[in-house]
Amino acid sequence: MNESTIEAQLLQAEQHLSTTVFPTIETICHHNTKRVLEAFKLARIGEEHFACVTGYGHNDLGREALDVLFAHALQAEKALVRPYIVSGTHAIALALNGCLSHGMTILSLTGNPYDTLEEVIGIRGNSKQSLKAKGVSYQALDVFDGEAGSIRTIFTMEEQTLIQQANMLYIQRSRGYSTRLPLTIPQLERLIQSVKAFNPTAVVFVDNCYGEFMETQEPTAVGADLMAGSLIKNPGGGIALAGGYVAGRADLMESVAECLTCPGIGADGGYMFDQTRNLMQGLFLAPNVVKEAVKGMILAAYLFDKQGLKASPAWDEPRADIIQTLFLKNADQLKQFCATVQAFSPVSSYVTPIPANAPGYESELIMAGGTFIDGSSIELSADAPLRPPFCLYFQGGLVYSHTRLVVAELLKHLG
Repeated sequence: MNESTIEAQLLQAEQHLSTTVFPTIETICHHNTKRVLEAFKLARIGEEHFACVTGYGHNDLGREALDVLFAHALQAEKALVRPYIVSGTHAIALALNGCLSHGMTILSLTGNPYDTLEEVIGIRGNSKQSLKAKGVSYQALDVFDGEAGSIRTIFTMEEQTLIQQANMLYIQRSRGYSTRLPLTIPQLERLIQSVKAFNPTAVVFVDNCYGEFMETQEPTAVGADLMAGSLIKNPGGGIALAGGYVAGRADLMESVAECLTCPGIGADGGYMFDQTRNLMQGLFLAPNVVKEAVKGMILAAYLFDKQGLKASPAWDEPRADIIQTLFLKNADQLKQFCATVQAFSPVSSYVTPIPANAPGYESELIMAGGTFIDGSSIELSADAPLRPPFCLYFQGGLVYSHTRLVVAELLKHLG
């Protein structure tokens, strides 16, 4: 396919999308930008909050204001936001360890979790720090009824018993390395209401990675007691150098903070490494950055579908995360796709991605991500485990025009 043909296809796609789904994405962005701006006003953020103290971090006004700011922006009672939470998995592990102890049970409602959590829970490996090693029981059920994007809210007697016996009900909002669709906020609300009817005292915890600012509400606004995510995904706006957050009920957040530091200190200590300004500015940019990423993924879904590739979600389906799944034919296509994304990245464009083992993953992975922040998946990137059904996970894009260029190049290989 030559460049003029590809450009004509891009223009036709954009014309169609601009009259169908793009206006909704813009409206969500406007709503969330207003919500974030109101959070800045409520937290009374001033220039004095950009400085940070050293050593123990006692009386760091910026750190304290950052937690208040994120709590308001994420519609939670309290938040813990730190640059030394090393990943989304670390943030989730903090929440799990802060709320669960020997003899308790965690029940996953969305099947087995993302690969990196298997060792945290103790499904895989033999770490002495896993929940299993600490006497926490794990069980799973699957609320998906087999149809794409559809969930069950009616449970068998056996499932009801599992829900009633659980101390924590875990929900993974994004698809991870599965082929299901992510959970939308209305779906989350229905699911949370249905399980709380059987067990009102259980902590409902949502892994919110990739889902922040995708809709006009967050999980904590529709009944979740706790949620967690990574700052090098959506809420960092592409400029957070590292970090993660946990947000939710104030009483639960005290335990989570003590798990991060220690009892007696909790959220009241910790040096911020002069990152408070970046984290605040990243949050301010986040709704617009998410909008740019989503528009790029919709364009990709629309055009790849025209080329006969199954895309999930489809261009006109509701979206609850920034990830676009493409079903490719084989491992060689995965490698070619990732090589093209890498070649059109601003950083390390000269590198060719090759499959390799990665910490926390069972299968070999191939990853393309010439990103300014290492591992940032709000920046345009692609990754896949080298195993059937050869699903490629394409996500991010700080600016729509970058994704457009990459999609045009990929069409050359598919046409």
